[in-house]
Amino acid sequence: MKYINASAVLPEELVEKLQEYVQGEYLYIPARKNEYKVWGELSGARKEINKRNDDILNAYLSGASVEELSESFFLSTYAIRKIIYQK
Repeated sequence: MKYINASAVLPEELVEKLQEYVQGEYLYIPARKNEYKVWGELSGARKEINKRNDDILNAYLSGASVEELSESFFLSTYAIRKIIYQK
């Protein structure tokens, strides 16, 4: 999330109205519900994690043990089990 000066993008009247509530502080303005992005959607991290989790499940179904997967993917056995059982 990047910082944008309100006076650079908002009308002066709106900035003055906002200053009645908040001055010199950061103000988070959430996205509209229909425009909300889930974590990792913009950066591609979500896609990478989903691929990793699919790889873990496929390896498990092919006979790899939870302990082996834990060492291969640098995750705890608890995390591996969560990934396997949620799919």
